[in-house]
Amino acid sequence: MKLWSNSFADGQPIPARYAFGKPDPKTQVTLSDNVNPHLAWSDAPAGTQSFALLVHDYDVPSRGDDVNQAGRTVPADLPRVDFFHWVLVDLPAATTSIAEGEFSHGVTPKGKAGPAAPHGSRQGVNDYTAWFSADQDMRGDYYGYDGPCPPWNDSIVHHYVFTLYALDVPRAALEGRFTGADVRRAIEGHVLDQAALTGTYALNPAVKA
Repeated sequence: MKLWSNSFADGQPIPARYAFGKPDPKTQVTLSDNVNPHLAWSDAPAGTQSFALLVHDYDVPSRGDDVNQAGRTVPADLPRVDFFHWVLVDLPAATTSIAEGEFSHGVTPKGKAGPAAPHGSRQGVNDYTAWFSADQDMRGDYYGYDGPCPPWNDSIVHHYVFTLYALDVPRAALEGRFTGADVRRAIEGHVLDQAALTGTYALNPAVKA
């Protein structure tokens, strides 16, 4: 199976248009266009009944002590964890692409609605749900796609992995509100093939994506 994007090349920087946050010379970071990128795929295996898509950043700091703190830098040797940016299941087997902006076009304070999504698919909550949980103006359930916004003082580039799974079931065994980790568990044993695409992003001007 092959996966590609007209929005960015594999292993290359993701343009700010597809990010949640972009650099700002006065405030370090400001909200960006938050448009979901174009994705397309081919060569799905025989027996594919649906697709699932997970987008995660594996470079997220495991502790927030230094995150976005003036005069401090998130050290490169700090252990890192996964942060899900998009959790999507039940894409019909006949689907071969996702258009730019089809699932997200702008930042929605308190999160976009879900789980119902285009093409009869369903979206889970991404990890901005937990990130904004203590913010009165932003907290809520963040369904669907919300793009990159790494710490503006991180010392490393962040990597965003778009992974498409071809499944042997028409509907993932998930109900109600679900997360990226829930999807990983639910599709175990049902993956016929998978393909991945990775983009990079950084908000620290001293770090080159």
